[in-house]
Amino acid sequence: MSKHTVTFGEIMLRLAPPGFERFLQTPQFVATFGGGEANVAVALAALGHPAAFVTVLPENNPIADACIGELRRMGVDTSKIVRRKGRLGIYYLEAGANQRPSKVVYDRAGSAIAIAKSGDIDWEQALDGAAWFHITGITPAISATAADLALESVKKAREKGLTVSCDLNYRKNLWKWGTPAVEVMRELVKHVDIAIANEEDVQMTLGIQAEVDVHSGKLDPAQYEKLTARVLEACPNLQAVAISLRESYNASHNGWSACLNDRSEFLVSRQYDITHIVDRVGGGDSFAGGLIYGWQKLPSHRDALEFAVAASCLKHSIPGDFSRFTLEEVQGLLKGGGSGRVQR
Repeated sequence: MSKHTVTFGEIMLRLAPPGFERFLQTPQFVATFGGGEANVAVALAALGHPAAFVTVLPENNPIADACIGELRRMGVDTSKIVRRKGRLGIYYLEAGANQRPSKVVYDRAGSAIAIAKSGDIDWEQALDGAAWFHITGITPAISATAADLALESVKKAREKGLTVSCDLNYRKNLWKWGTPAVEVMRELVKHVDIAIANEEDVQMTLGIQAEVDVHSGKLDPAQYEKLTARVLEACPNLQAVAISLRESYNASHNGWSACLNDRSEFLVSRQYDITHIVDRVGGGDSFAGGLIYGWQKLPSHRDALEFAVAASCLKHSIPGDFSRFTLEEVQGLLKGGGSGRVQR
């Protein structure tokens, strides 16, 4: 059996109006669960790769119980989840369409993971038997104590010989607790092997300027080659950096590709033209899940990059945070099966 991957972060209740309605246009929400690192664990489990999710959830809370039940249903190992005082975070999502952008409203202050502190998670036990550890820049943005836990986790993972990946994921609405994102993330990234980001993440979490115009509708790969080289120069411990390339024409129509610099070559994937986006939230997490899977299972880094982009492309067709695609379905798209014809 493959050694498993462990992910660590916050999972929340996600409340979204039906379809593409505005908040409370009708008095109902569709309730699901989501959060960056949980989404990666679900993506890996769907691909048949064993994954465990570590978080802190409120004790004696039936909604948290339902959350764990949903993760289990998706095939994720929940045995390392810690129950403590606090609440379950919530986020509200209004899905955008065409020229109207999506909106996210967070209600996560005082969540169980935000008030958790060093020592609440037994990292020796949580990481036992794992080969890979994944975290995002969202976790240290939640609170000072969550940032301590995040740094503690990557240090322990490196100490135990795991490969460590981090999706830099900058969230400006969360970095409010005092220490600037750059100061926290530069220290955390010292213990990371593979960084995943977009150009804003690099700029806001590492302080490395990106000379790219993300609003032009067309991204220049040459500028990203320079950007990834600057990241690798600034972070000598990194084996590789992957950058997602989203050409956003409007909320419903994106060009989607990615690039990867592994210090020996700079790779650019094929581009997918996604014309009717159902839900882009979680798209970056399915990319991370695909890259983690491909890095361990596929013959080359190019194969891993192409696999990750294809998996993420498919996620844009599914409502909810979770990627629900099998290995065979991602391989089908890679082989050119993107016509959308009915399979019968």
